[in-house]
Amino acid sequence: MSDNFYRAFEDRYRGSRDLIKSRLTAYAPFYAPLAALYPGASVLDLGCGRGEWLELLGEQGFKPFGVDLDDGMLAACRERGLHVELTDALSALRATLDSSVAMVSAFHLVEHIPFEMVQDLIREARRVLLPGGLLVMETPNPENLVVGASSFYMDPSHLRPIPPPLLDFVVGFAGFARQKVLRLQEAKQLHEGKPIGLIDVLDGVSPDYAVVGQKEAPQDVLAPFGAPFAASYGISLSDLALRFEEQDSGRRAELHQALGQLGDRVGLREQADSANFDTLHKGLARVADGVENNRLRQDAAEAQLHGMHARADQLGQQQEQHAQLALQTQSAFQDSLNALAQRIGAAEERAAQHQRRVEELQGSTSWRVTAPLRMVTGYAYRLRDAARDGRIVPGIKRRVTPPLLALMRALLRRPRAKRTALAVLRRFPGLHARLYGVLRRGNNPPPPPPAAPFPPSASMDDLTPRAQRIYQELKQAIDSRKN
Repeated sequence: MSDNFYRAFEDRYRGSRDLIKSRLTAYAPFYAPLAALYPGASVLDLGCGRGEWLELLGEQGFKPFGVDLDDGMLAACRERGLHVELTDALSALRATLDSSVAMVSAFHLVEHIPFEMVQDLIREARRVLLPGGLLVMETPNPENLVVGASSFYMDPSHLRPIPPPLLDFVVGFAGFARQKVLRLQEAKQLHEGKPIGLIDVLDGVSPDYAVVGQKEAPQDVLAPFGAPFAASYGISLSDLALRFEEQDSGRRAELHQALGQLGDRVGLREQADSANFDTLHKGLARVADGVENNRLRQDAAEAQLHGMHARADQLGQQQEQHAQLALQTQSAFQDSLNALAQRIGAAEERAAQHQRRVEELQGSTSWRVTAPLRMVTGYAYRLRDAARDGRIVPGIKRRVTPPLLALMRALLRRPRAKRTALAVLRRFPGLHARLYGVLRRGNNPPPPPPAAPFPPSASMDDLTPRAQRIYQELKQAIDSRKN
């Protein structure tokens, strides 16, 4: 490493001198009673770096002395008139007399040296400390997962992180009267009860920690330090994890409550849907009944049509009988005409008699029967033609199809009702096929209605040939009389 590498590295990544000095005030509960116990005493800072700690202790009345192996870092100390020397930590400790300094400090040093040297450093520090003197060792905290997995290795001279319980154990094993772990530099908002996120669990634990050990001394010497050694410092990984779990449990409880409320609403909706389904089922049943009734009415109409055909046949027979009667009448009338022709010269009375006969014939039952028979026969022919052309059943279907189509389209606009209707209709394939055909025809524009047939007029064309002959003969007789 060059002499200026670490100075440039700390200037960029560790922070400004003012920031570091403000962070070091976290040790005030320990160095304040020590300054009162040993005013003006010497302190030894191992790996003093830029000298922020030396400057702070000098302001508290101590006589600080720092050592470091980087001359570039020591230049920053000399610029401020601090007492420093270029040497290693163990050499400086071994050159120090027993029970001669009030404090030995090592900020971010132990992670740079082998573990055996850490043990030697702690033993030597205990030797040179005054009774009740303090050993302070600060290092990156691997409990912070981001520090332990990433930022610790930003410094290429770091060997390995040291977990807080291990360094605390080594200090106690070396014979110190008591020791305390201080977790440092965590975010202030984590102490304000704000919600904990996953990133806080990963990166929110105190990024640095220190172990403060105190050398054995009479009880009256140790008493002023009771409060700082009893206090709690910083945030551990277990603290954040527990808070995260408690917060997560609360969120889950809220979620379960919300899901319960949602389940209640879903249950109410299902009840409403069930009621709607019952209504739809009843409606479909009514539609099925209506279709069945229409079929029955169609069958009745066909039976009625057959009956009308039978009546038409009967009327035809009656017409034949009347035609025979008309033929007989025509024969008699022809005889009368012949007699009238033979007696034309003097047949006024006969003509009058003939006229009376004509009038009687026109007022006769046969003629009166012929008129309604002609009318009934015309209606029968038209009904027969409508049945033959298939216009009766379509007429019935035209009256049933529009309300049926409206119901089916309403069902299709509701997915749940549509699925329910299909499930019911699959049990009746015939009905399903008929309704599907109705729906398919209903989606196409209806063809123009056929032109209504021109009603037949009551003319001579409606009469039978025999009736037409009778009519012509009567007409000729009347016309001859007028002449």
